[in-house]
Amino acid sequence: MLYYLAPILTVIIGAIFVFVFKPSQKKNLKLLLAFSGAFLLSVTVFNLLPEVFETPGKDIGLFIMAGILLQICLEFFSKGAEHGHVHLNKSSSQFPWLLFLSLSVHAILEGFPVHGNESLLYGIIIHKIPIAIILTSFFIESELSKSKIVSFLILFALMTPLGSYLSETAPFLNQYYTEISAVVIGIFLHISTTILFESNEGHTFNFRKLLVIVGAITVAYFI
Repeated sequence: MLYYLAPILTVIIGAIFVFVFKPSQKKNLKLLLAFSGAFLLSVTVFNLLPEVFETPGKDIGLFIMAGILLQICLEFFSKGAEHGHVHLNKSSSQFPWLLFLSLSVHAILEGFPVHGNESLLYGIIIHKIPIAIILTSFFIESELSKSKIVSFLILFALMTPLGSYLSETAPFLNQYYTEISAVVIGIFLHISTTILFESNEGHTFNFRKLLVIVGAITVAYFI
């Protein structure tokens, strides 16, 4: 049950945090993003990669590259929301369907290998918190109604558990568990590395960011 509830609660916590505290310190949010990116990358390298490469051959590598390409395509519609950037029209009052659909595809896929993988669950939780904060902050600043904001966040929160449910109950998908996991690895590799590159303002050395990244790698290794 934890694998279904935790991703939902994470989005809710991120949204409530914005409504209650109205955060304005973007530097702290960037550090949280850096931590989430490093943690997600570490979990992918420490846990997911060894699991999928138990199957010999180059095919798994092809699926990983397919995941990277898929994420690049999804970001054409989401405008980078998966790694902390939302470049949409704030003056639009229309429900952002393209953003929702692209984030939903991403969330459903990431939910597929979560069940039974506690480390990955932690990685997704830590990844979703800053994303939920950023999305909520953006929507509050836009002309979207509160009902549309709440609807978007609830539906978005349900997508990862939906992926976990499908991985458990759909025999056809279970036959391709390794291949789908490899696609998810590609998605995670692209998102996490993009977060780490983009959180480095001006490509200058940032000691606080380095400590945060080292801390995330250490925590991911020992859980």
